[in-house]
Amino acid sequence: MDLVTQVERIPVKGETLSGSDFQTHPGGKGANQAVAVARLGYPVSMIGRVGCDGFGESLRESLSAAGVDTSAIAASDAPSGVAMIAVEVSGDNSIIVSPGANACLHPADLDAHRGLLGDAAMVLTQLEIPMATVEHLATICARAGVPLILDPAPARELSSSLWRNAAWITPNETEARQLCSRRDTAASGEELLETFACLAARGARNILLKLGERGSWVATDDGFRGLIPAYTVAAIDTTAAGDAFNGAFGVALARGADAESAAEFASAAAALSVTRRGAQASMPTQDEVTEFLAEHRPEREESTI
Repeated sequence: MDLVTQVERIPVKGETLSGSDFQTHPGGKGANQAVAVARLGYPVSMIGRVGCDGFGESLRESLSAAGVDTSAIAASDAPSGVAMIAVEVSGDNSIIVSPGANACLHPADLDAHRGLLGDAAMVLTQLEIPMATVEHLATICARAGVPLILDPAPARELSSSLWRNAAWITPNETEARQLCSRRDTAASGEELLETFACLAARGARNILLKLGERGSWVATDDGFRGLIPAYTVAAIDTTAAGDAFNGAFGVALARGADAESAAEFASAAAALSVTRRGAQASMPTQDEVTEFLAEHRPEREESTI
C-alpha cells in the first residue's frame, strides 16, 4: 500500500518538513504492472503475497476490480508491504519500501503455479521480492521459452544466470548506474553508450533504458539501436510511471509489436500516467493510449543517442 504525502520538496538528511494531502493508494511494482496490463485490455494474472490485514484485503480487492486474476495471490502472517512516498510539487518523488509479505514469496510459490507461468505470453517481475525467487522465476521462464521482462528495482547485484535468462532488462538511469557500479550521472550520449556496453558485458540480451523526460533508449540482441522520444505533458505525479511503461511495453510485445513500436506505445502510457495522481489509479486504458498516440505520435529518430 502506498502512503503518499505532498511536499514542497524532498527533505534532506535530518530535516522535518510539513506535508499535505495525505492519501493511501494500492501500489507495489508487481501489482502496478499487473494493473497497467489489465487496463490495456490484456489478460493478466499475478503471483504474490499480501498480509492478513486490512491493507492485504484492500490490495487484493483493488487488483480484482482492475481485472487482474488474483487466484495466485496468497496471504502471509507478515504485514502487507507498504511504500512511503513523498511527492514534490513538480511531480518528482522519493520512495521508501518496506516489503512485508512480499519477502515471504518463495520459490515454492512459483512451483505451485508452473502451469500459469508456462502458459504466459510474457512474464514481468521486479526486485521487491526475494532474489532467490526472482532467479527461480527466470529459470522457469527460460526452460518454458517464456520471455521475462526484469525491472531491476530496487537495484541489486544480479547473478550471471539472471542476466542470461531475462529476455529484457529495463532499468532507469539510476538503476543502470548502480548495476554498473558507476557514481556519475549518465547525461551525455557517450556515457549512455558506456552504460549500455556495461549492461551488455554483464550478459543482458535486450536492454531498454528509461531516461525520463528524454525518452528511452533500446538495444536488442538482433542489432537494433534507437532513441525513442518522450512526450511532453504536464506532470503532477511520477509515481509508478516506470510501472506504466513496463506494463505497456510487455503488452505491446505480447501483441507482436517490434521493440521500437513497443517502446513508443509504452512511452505514451507512461506520459498519460504522470498526468494523474496515484499509482494504479493513474494507469491508462487502451483507448486512452490509442487516442493519445493519434494526437501526439512523434517522428521516429534515426539516431543512436
